[in-house]
Amino acid sequence: MSNIRDAAYMIAAILFIVGVMRLRTPATARSGNLLAAVGMLIAVVFTVIGASVGNILLLVIVFVVGAVIGTYSSRAVKMTAMPQMVAAFNGMGGGAAAMIALSEALQALGHGSYPGLSQAVPGLFDMLVGSISFSGSIIAFLKLQEWMPSRAMSFKGQNAVNAVILIVLVLLAIYIPFQPSILLDWILIAGSVILGVMFVVPVGGADMPVIIALLNAFTGIAAAAAGFVLQNDVLIVAGALVGSSGTILTLIMSRAMNRSIFNVLFSAFGSKVTATGTSERGEIHPTNAEEVAMLCAYAQRVVIVPGYGLAVARAQQECKDLMDLLSSRGVDVRFAIHPVAGRMPGHMNVLLAEANVPYDRLYDMDDINPEFQRTDVVLVIGANDVVNPDARENPGSPIYGMPILNVDQAKTVIVNKRSMAAGFAGIDNPLFFKQNTKMFFGDAKGALQSLVSAIKEEVA
Repeated sequence: MSNIRDAAYMIAAILFIVGVMRLRTPATARSGNLLAAVGMLIAVVFTVIGASVGNILLLVIVFVVGAVIGTYSSRAVKMTAMPQMVAAFNGMGGGAAAMIALSEALQALGHGSYPGLSQAVPGLFDMLVGSISFSGSIIAFLKLQEWMPSRAMSFKGQNAVNAVILIVLVLLAIYIPFQPSILLDWILIAGSVILGVMFVVPVGGADMPVIIALLNAFTGIAAAAAGFVLQNDVLIVAGALVGSSGTILTLIMSRAMNRSIFNVLFSAFGSKVTATGTSERGEIHPTNAEEVAMLCAYAQRVVIVPGYGLAVARAQQECKDLMDLLSSRGVDVRFAIHPVAGRMPGHMNVLLAEANVPYDRLYDMDDINPEFQRTDVVLVIGANDVVNPDARENPGSPIYGMPILNVDQAKTVIVNKRSMAAGFAGIDNPLFFKQNTKMFFGDAKGALQSLVSAIKEEVA
């Protein structure tokens, strides 16, 4: 039986690896996700078969409840809430990994012993990192859901306090194997939960894509450590894949903002929100659907820049309708995707894929930036910080040096926003006051619907 289980684990590991590889591009992401899910199903089934389960009915109930919750969530959660769901599920993974290590310690102490160093070290590491990931992800969820302020919240000396807590927890983890105690294990977990909260609270909303990727890496590392505790090879492989891919994604996200991981985690970016208003920047140039329709209908190239406002309005299908209408007139329509647009890595890609926007219409920042100077119209829908020219021109700006989409270099820029409010980073955007920028106010869904109707009338 063990040989069959090992073979099943090997198949599951291969499916994990192939699945992650296929997640690299939108065209194969769906099949990659399915392959990884099948691999996880195989791993879970053969783990249960090979284990001595005392209450099989209870296990079946847990499986059914989990399947129902997962199925409901995948169908009912809106695309705008997807980052929150990712944060919540990630936190559950970290918490589960920590509980596995605690359970093994409890079982060993119940038999009058404590796991040997080969299991105790990864187990204690699992409790530490898994608990940080759990509480940190919950704070990320609360910020994204706006149940707590999304801005960075910090106090003087907070980094020093966090460092002291971390050092104490590491020393405690080193001490526990020599003086085993369930109380000390619980103290380690409680302290790690506190550290996770302190770790994420100072992170501003604009940095949330980075922190989600980093917490995802933490959960993967914790899962791999749990694999060593349980001596389960497939869990080690799965955790290592999540940990390494999350780490790589974290580096990509921070590079996209031209900031180090240290700066993202400890600078409390966004804790001070600058004032907004036309009096400091100049006058805005409002426009309407009819004028925008004329500009787009007779353009040679239109670039659409999606942002979180598009997701909030659930206007991805209207965006697709606009693309189809303009394309039927021979207009070259492209989508410009910034790596940190939205609230999680790849948010805009997922949003547009839901509306069946062709993958070859999506252009990464580095590929589309040279094209803006040859673009007639750029339509910015709900994006803000990723098109802020202060990142390129104003050394005094908090986002100075962050690579952006150079939309201001196009002939005409149309910015669709509900108001003149600042973006998630809480800073002004001088793009709105430039001579070649026109402000198209309104909810993205309604604005795009009126624009499509106006274009049809214009060309009728």
